[in-house]
Amino acid sequence: MASVDELIKRAQALLLRSSHAVALTGAGISTPSGIPDFRSANSGLWNQADPLEVASIYAFRRRPQDFYDWIHPLAKLTLEAQPNAAHLALAQLERHGPLRAVVTQNIDMLHTRAGSRNIYEAHGHLREVTCLRCYNVYQAGPYLSEFIDTGHVPHCEQCGGVLKPNVILFGEQLPVQVLNEAKKHSRACDVMLVAGSSLEVAPVGDLPFLAAEAGAHLIIVNYEPTHIDHLAEVVIHADVVQVLPQLAAPFLIRQS
Repeated sequence: MASVDELIKRAQALLLRSSHAVALTGAGISTPSGIPDFRSANSGLWNQADPLEVASIYAFRRRPQDFYDWIHPLAKLTLEAQPNAAHLALAQLERHGPLRAVVTQNIDMLHTRAGSRNIYEAHGHLREVTCLRCYNVYQAGPYLSEFIDTGHVPHCEQCGGVLKPNVILFGEQLPVQVLNEAKKHSRACDVMLVAGSSLEVAPVGDLPFLAAEAGAHLIIVNYEPTHIDHLAEVVIHADVVQVLPQLAAPFLIRQS
């Protein structure tokens, strides 16, 4: 069995030969920044509530306070979180290497804060909120900050309707344009780097299949095995914070 160092060298070689790489990231890239994932045994947010009871669009419309009570700790952690070395490495791979896009399942906006530019947030984000009555869109920061302090559901300044964060809840469609662009990059890339995702949630979790069918090499960096490990040329079961900076290192050396 190859060592982690050997696997990293193989992944570096694939990236060095690449002209169009795409990264697909999940919760595992942000847990080192202090943001809990949704499924782990110890910290998963779904262990604390039934997702259909608090995080579906139907439940939100009926009982928005339940959703906001549930998301309160996540909102606070997200606003306070800082990008970690894995986020920064992907930004460096975009700036100096072959990375053309980051497709993320995360709503935490840490890729943006790290400096990545071409980002497809397939499950939405906490950057904005939308009024469910008049559809006015607001920057989320002031509303979420007040909510964190008071616990009160935010309301629209124009009509008084409930404001919903621009995250995708159960029962809502993923943003079509974002998903189409993610699929386009998946079919066009020659390397897809999966980082910190279990790939259990469709349709984003199916993007590596599109990439592989189009002839791309797959690199998977995730603590736990995924159901497509057998399709990947390189699988590294290790910490993304340790591995991704090493994958970016050759490109920084070339620029120095």
